[in-house]
Amino acid sequence: MAQGGKKTAKSLYACSACGATFPKWAGQCSECQAWNVLEESLAPVSSGNSSGRFAGYAGDGGSNTVLMLTEVEVEREARAPTGSSELDRVLGGGLVDGSVVLIGGDPGIGKSTLLIQTLARLSHGIRTLYVSGEESPRQISLRAQRLGLPAEELRLLPETCVERIIANAERERPQVMVVDSIQTMYTELLQSAPGSVSQVREATAQLAHFAKRSGTAVFLVGHVTKEGNLAGPRVLEHMVDTVLYFEGEAGSQFRLIRTIKNRFGAVNELGMFAMTDKGLKEVSNPSAIFLSRQAESVPGSVILVTREGTRPLLVEVQALVDESPLANPRRVTLGLDQNRLSMLLAVLHRHASVGMFDQDVYVNVVGGVRITETAADLAVLMAALSSFRDRPLDRGLVVFGEVGLTGEIRPVPNGQERLREAAKHGFQRAIAPKANRPKQGVEGMEVIAVESLSDVLAEF
Repeated sequence: MAQGGKKTAKSLYACSACGATFPKWAGQCSECQAWNVLEESLAPVSSGNSSGRFAGYAGDGGSNTVLMLTEVEVEREARAPTGSSELDRVLGGGLVDGSVVLIGGDPGIGKSTLLIQTLARLSHGIRTLYVSGEESPRQISLRAQRLGLPAEELRLLPETCVERIIANAERERPQVMVVDSIQTMYTELLQSAPGSVSQVREATAQLAHFAKRSGTAVFLVGHVTKEGNLAGPRVLEHMVDTVLYFEGEAGSQFRLIRTIKNRFGAVNELGMFAMTDKGLKEVSNPSAIFLSRQAESVPGSVILVTREGTRPLLVEVQALVDESPLANPRRVTLGLDQNRLSMLLAVLHRHASVGMFDQDVYVNVVGGVRITETAADLAVLMAALSSFRDRPLDRGLVVFGEVGLTGEIRPVPNGQERLREAAKHGFQRAIAPKANRPKQGVEGMEVIAVESLSDVLAEF
């Protein structure tokens, strides 16, 4: 396969456990004695001005000169809007030239739909290329017609060989390219089947190298496992610049895109879309959807002001506490950490003398939102107490705050922004940590500052 005097790339087998390399595959690693851990990879090809195959990432010259950080010329990266404010939000403000974005999600959740909509919008102003390894051009054309997309300028390439994809891309010179999906791609340098760990890793490396060299923004569509993680090697997420996850409950029309990694912006940003017969539509005010509550106050329901990236978000937390017939009562959560619920119930018993050790406790975040921050602690406890005592909370009340193991209510970041967001949606009262109480107050809102669980119980 040597061309133009270049050295032929050779494959070797590396142990995923200890890192030892071997020229041939074997069932057992002779260094660490582990079984079935050897994976095919490419041996670095040395050249006169670089130390490895991808030394050109730092520049085409492969310079290894040591620089002072203050000597590096820094220019603000130019961002191109995608035509979707929600997608721009999770990307950190738009597309960056030469960036590699990996987007994963369950089958049929809307990954390909979102990307073909994005390319159809962009193709009127810039050159784009949609590389399909799973669907035929006819299938993609039918989807575009069904969605009513203006796809006259959209270029398609049905191909799975990475070398041929890059050769076509160098001729077409697109500014944005979509590869759907990375698990179907293969490189001729390896003998393993498409979708294997080595093929996915090597295909991603070559496409990332092309993106950095040419300045093309590349979207990679990734499959997910049954556990919800991206299929393929874990190093795949380290090789790209941005990782996005598509989320959504079965049977719901709403889709969430969450930023897991972003070298050009904040992580944990959240974008929201609604799936319609014309594709994915943006949801500019997700709080209004998550707050579609019942006409009357009911026990076990409380509004939480959470924060996803740079966006305050109001969601409803529901709890159901019921006498348990089991020796070990259930602790079930949807959208929250189950272990943290057990810890909060122990804090409630120890510092507020409210025991639920003989009760089943179910907690759910309405709308399929997944809350990872500790600001939800106080809302979870108040929802559980409301259900346990069968006492509804005020409909105009919002809650946030972290609960410590000693029963104290700890402050959370961006407290004033959370309160202003709640006031904007018409809430008149808020229970918040004392350290988050604004000095100037919030117009139209009464802020009840609490320091401990005893202060919270006084409000019931």
